[in-house]
Amino acid sequence: MRIAIGGFMHESNTFAPLPADRERFLEGSLTHGSAMVPTWKDAHHEVGGFIEAAGRFGFEAVPLGMAWATPSGPVTDEFFEHFCDALTTGVRIAKSDGVLLALHGAMVTPRFPAADAEIVKRLREAVGPDMPLAVTLDFHANVSPEIAKYADIVVGYQTYPHVDQRQRGVLAAELLTRAVKKEIAPVTAVTALPLFINLLGQDTSRAPMSSLMELARDAEKRPGVLSVSVMAGFPYADVPDAGATVIAVADGKPELAQAVADKLAAAMWAVREQLNVASPEPAAAVAQAIASTDTPVLLIDLGDNIGGGSAGDGTVLLAELLAQEAKRFVVVLYAPGAVADAKQLGIGGAFEGHVGGAVDRLHGDPVLVKGSVRSLHDGKWVEVEPRHGGRRANDQGHAAVIDLHDGNVLVLNSLRTPPFSLGQLTSLGVDPSAAHTIVVKAAVAYKAAYAPIAGEIIPVDTPGLTAINPARFTYTRIKRPMYPLNS
Repeated sequence: MRIAIGGFMHESNTFAPLPADRERFLEGSLTHGSAMVPTWKDAHHEVGGFIEAAGRFGFEAVPLGMAWATPSGPVTDEFFEHFCDALTTGVRIAKSDGVLLALHGAMVTPRFPAADAEIVKRLREAVGPDMPLAVTLDFHANVSPEIAKYADIVVGYQTYPHVDQRQRGVLAAELLTRAVKKEIAPVTAVTALPLFINLLGQDTSRAPMSSLMELARDAEKRPGVLSVSVMAGFPYADVPDAGATVIAVADGKPELAQAVADKLAAAMWAVREQLNVASPEPAAAVAQAIASTDTPVLLIDLGDNIGGGSAGDGTVLLAELLAQEAKRFVVVLYAPGAVADAKQLGIGGAFEGHVGGAVDRLHGDPVLVKGSVRSLHDGKWVEVEPRHGGRRANDQGHAAVIDLHDGNVLVLNSLRTPPFSLGQLTSLGVDPSAAHTIVVKAAVAYKAAYAPIAGEIIPVDTPGLTAINPARFTYTRIKRPMYPLNS
């Protein structure tokens, strides 16, 4: 049995100005054919799960290629066409018995608002109507019902932070191999809700999302039900299919799959008010952090959530920490120009200059800082534990650690890097547990790494491309009405 495996993953924030072109994918991970295997086989990622499943279920994995980039603005049509051609050409050559594909589910291009569905459509056209095809999706997918027309099996992550990616990849592979052997005849149904869930409410350890996950696992115990996925959606994409969905896969019974998806979607709609969570403004949040003795305090910069496509150089919380004379804080900023300046100064050099606010002014203005260059780094590290995103080899670009006054530390890097791993700091010699306050540019994904060392956690309603309140954005393409925008 030969199974073609591959992936094309991007979370596209349609409000972000920086497009994802080939260069952005090269910065992330762009591999063709068998070159994808060394990069992903040990990763806590669904592609790693595909590769593991080959040995477990006795098939030959035929690698097509894998493209992944840090969330940003939409993928360019040029790169989309390039990599789609690579996948479809590869699958025609593979002469496989089935296809396993890792997608995000919230990829957008100027031409295709539901780009993931377009990928699956093209693969289906390439392999014909009868070959079993399985797709994995991120928990934040804006799932187009079109995907269920072209894929036999659709499986989504069920944790946020995403720590089950490898397991979900193994599950998709298991169902696909059973379909190839004709042990099952999988069919998929998607039920969409007119519902935006802010990212705090999407935390799967928090009620009522945790209860919805329990309902999904209970539904999977029903005879004939193969998989159920609760999908929270990605509210930073202004596309027709934006919003929460439920996916159900059943054995040969489309009416069963649809009934299961509909029932769970109704349960989600019933708790919609509890799924949206408020948070304090920056000044109040910083004052609360300074007063706290439960350290390290995490200030969660919701508006500059790099994992949602924001700039990574937002200064709102840095400016507030300096204004309120906070001590022993750690702030990480995307600042390639300042890194270059620090390298020119050398270790021990006196650093003075403006940082942040370079990508845009949606996340704050540049802030003047003074200090000294503590250390310089290549920015690479390896994460061996399961973490959100599943990446093993990490790279934040050339980085500089700047010592400010009062024990405050500023980490500057030259690649936008979500804070999904403590290695981002520890690889630079910065001990996060020794800080009083750490600014974390995320929403929930950081928790797999940071929660074990955290004292108090304070999500902050900062402005920016990933602001927690969807009412801050102007939507023109979503299907209306959409809760809570029209509540």
